[in-house]
Formats: sequence, C-alpha cells, structure tokens
Amino acid sequence: MREIVLDTETTGLEAYGGDRLVEIGCVEMVNRILTGTVFHVYINPERDMPVEAFNVHGLSAEFLSDKPKFKDVADEFLNFIAEDTLVIHNAAFDIGFLNAELERLGRPTIARDRVVDTLALARRKHPGGGNRLDDLMNRYGIDSSRRVKHGALLDAELLAEVYGELLGGKQASLIGLVEDTSEAPRLVVAAAAAHPRPVPLAPRLTAAEAEAHAAFIASMGEKALWLKYADVPEADKTGS
Repeated sequence: MREIVLDTETTGLEAYGGDRLVEIGCVEMVNRILTGTVFHVYINPERDMPVEAFNVHGLSAEFLSDKPKFKDVADEFLNFIAEDTLVIHNAAFDIGFLNAELERLGRPTIARDRVVDTLALARRKHPGGGNRLDDLMNRYGIDSSRRVKHGALLDAELLAEVYGELLGGKQASLIGLVEDTSEAPRLVVAAAAAHPRPVPLAPRLTAAEAEAHAAFIASMGEKALWLKYADVPEADKTGS
C-alpha cells in the first residue's frame, strides 16, 4: 500500500483570497515504511511575501523569485502523488491551496475522500489535548530540534513519524536518519542484514516422530496442502 505524506507552505491563510503556495514537500511510504523517495519543490508565488508568513517559514520573495511557478511543476507533482492516499495534518488547509492552484490551471482537483487527516486522527485519539504537530511530536518523544522554522519537506518527514504513532507505534529499529543533498535529513529504511547461525540448531524431532508425521500427511491423500510444503518421500505421498 503506497501513501504520500504531504505538507505545504504558503504566503498566508486564504487559498481563494490572494494567497499562494510557496513550497510542497512529500515523502513516500509503502506499507507504512518510508522508502526514501521524496518530492520537494519551492514555488514562485508571483506576489509579495507578508512578514507574518516569512516569520513562519523564512522563505522570502527574493529567494522564491527564480523558482518555478506552480504551472511548471504541476505535472511532476501530480505524477508523484498518482492516485494514492495522501496523509496530511489539518488537510483542509493544504488541499484547499493545492486545489486552488489546480483550478487556476483548469486541472482536476484532489478529491477529499483520498485524504487521511492526521489532525482528525489525533483529536479522536487524544480528545481535549493539544494536537498541533509540535504537540504530537512532544507527546510521542519525536526529536523536533531540526524544526527551527516550518519547512514542507521536513514537516512531512516528521508527520510520517507522528502518523506511525497515531496508528499504534512503529518499529523504530527499522528506521534511520541519513543526509541528502538538499541538506534536509530524510528517513529511509535501514534494516540490518541477517546473519546465519555459526552452528545450525540440532533437529528437535526424533526419527520416530518424523516418521509418524509423514504417515499422517500420507493419510490425507494426494491433494493435501501439506504436500506443497512438507518434505515427504514420494512413496509416502501416494500412501504406499
């Protein structure tokens, strides 16, 4: 099962009131395990940057002025998310901005029924508690020291960890941190290689027990499922 954990940064709060996207960050999960595959882009909003928004994410109009416009990255973004489930914190906000941008291009919008809202999950699991991303990271002991300012890719990576905890916890031993060329640490699977035993374990079945088991399998007939997996002599398979 493929899921995309997604976050955005914007110039403000009003998707249909003049504000625009400035950053999209996505990380891919397959069967709830991060694969290391990401989508990340800064976007020229074609407008100024309000100081309130700059204080949140630190992206200035000058920095974004030579970045691609949304129309230039829309196809790549849509190809990355494909038709898979999107995992977003406070999904109405991000989907609102993404759909506003898609509507400006006359493109189909993202259906709400393909989105998992982790804010809604958190409110059900922790009613009455703080359920901002920062609150959830603190609750689950997730390291937030890298989060000096908001950033779409970093927040998507952190949300992936929170998502795992909201669903009942993750196997932290399978996940490690590496540095990528964008200077943003990303989570990838780092499973340890299996090592053979220096000395194989001695069989626990006696010869008499093995013979009795073979006879039991043979009594089931030629269509017994055991015959697909058990090492049974041909003579025993026919019952002779």
